[in-house]
Amino acid sequence: MIDPIPAAERSGRLQRAGLPEAAAQSFLRELDAARVAAAGSLPADAARMGQACRRGRELLARLPPKSRRNADEKAAGHAIAHLLADAVWGFFRAYRTPIYDSLTAQRTRALRLEDLAAAGAELLPGILPTQTELAQESMSLQADKDGLEIHQGLFFGQLLSERDIGLHLCTAMLLPTAAARERLAEFQSRGKLDLGAVHLEAKGDAGYLYFHHPRHLNAEDDETLGAQELACDLILLHPGLRMGVLRGAPVAHAKYAGRRIFSAGINLTRIYQGKQSYLFYLTRDMGLLNKMFRGLAATDEAGRMALHPEEPEQTLEKPWLAVVDGFAIGGGCQLLLVMDYVIAESGAYFNLPARKEGIIPGCANLRLPRFMGERMAREAIMFDKTFPVDDADARTLVSEVHARERLDEAVEACLANALGSGMVSAGGNRKAIRIQSEPLDTFRAYMATYAYEQAFCHTSEQLVHNLERHWNAKARKL
Repeated sequence: MIDPIPAAERSGRLQRAGLPEAAAQSFLRELDAARVAAAGSLPADAARMGQACRRGRELLARLPPKSRRNADEKAAGHAIAHLLADAVWGFFRAYRTPIYDSLTAQRTRALRLEDLAAAGAELLPGILPTQTELAQESMSLQADKDGLEIHQGLFFGQLLSERDIGLHLCTAMLLPTAAARERLAEFQSRGKLDLGAVHLEAKGDAGYLYFHHPRHLNAEDDETLGAQELACDLILLHPGLRMGVLRGAPVAHAKYAGRRIFSAGINLTRIYQGKQSYLFYLTRDMGLLNKMFRGLAATDEAGRMALHPEEPEQTLEKPWLAVVDGFAIGGGCQLLLVMDYVIAESGAYFNLPARKEGIIPGCANLRLPRFMGERMAREAIMFDKTFPVDDADARTLVSEVHARERLDEAVEACLANALGSGMVSAGGNRKAIRIQSEPLDTFRAYMATYAYEQAFCHTSEQLVHNLERHWNAKARKL
């Protein structure tokens, strides 16, 4: 979160780090001049804020790389980043409505998060980072980043904080991707697709989504997410499929060679090496996971997004079954929270090692207490409790447990039981459950907090320290 820095300390922190007094004072004056309390002229205020942001980054560039700074230099870098964040947060609070309306043509266009971020960088130069700036920063280790992506978190935190904007954005993220519409006919014709990080197959009335990132134990990252969401969309769009099955493909790791593994969670090595984007966190939870939980948003005859927040949800959705081979760590465990049924291999386990990583575990903080109760959820999220699926506590998330050699049989029996009923009421029952557990507006409010807090977690020194301590990150390679 933003660290409040008393005005009397600002100049001293910058000068003790050896930054030129004239440059430091110029930055502080421009930052004070750029602060806004209420909306006025967006172009004028955006220009002033953009200039203050550029001045701040110029000062940061005068400091050594973040990991090699002394105490005074660290204090100065921290002060600059948080002074900028505080001013930018106020700017987005004042202008979130005109900014969003400008980017979406008065909400007649449904833009995904990544498109909003790119368009916002063009509209607000200096305030939001461009793709070029982010690509340049990704050449540095996470330990040396000063937090360009924090401003993206502040941007989406403010957009999601406003109810009407937030619901519009959440619904836009539930639309099927353009790639899914383009490849639907191919999937229907062939019955299977190799999407690289995902193998997709239609078998009978069920669509099988197999995670396929074998070198990293089916971990998730920027390189896997697009394929996963595409496969999810295709299963939901396919008119001949009535249920989705989520499972890991066999992996090549020496310890598990030839075995299926469900998911090792987020690719921590990629985070440590500075290659993992902040937007991954938001896109994953507002796109892939929310589509599994809620289905695809309805569109009108012209293909435009239909948004009626006061009416019952109009979504195209299907039940999902997860098959946990080996383990469901972190993001893998988060997936279980949006499944309708979970079958696990005896001896498998799941956990949410957020404390050891230094990040917020997606929507687990919102959803896990519904399954386990708040006390046990706190143990899982804040105290690294692991749940063997054979234990009674795990049965709050796991529906059945079987020996490895019986898993395929159990999956077939589950599908036969579910699909044999005709599935007429499946969508209606899912919607009815969500009304009392997590309506879309509740999800929107959670994501506003998540967008804000995760931005600071993702760029924190503690994250790097945790990865070195608990993950031996220095010794690992992509």
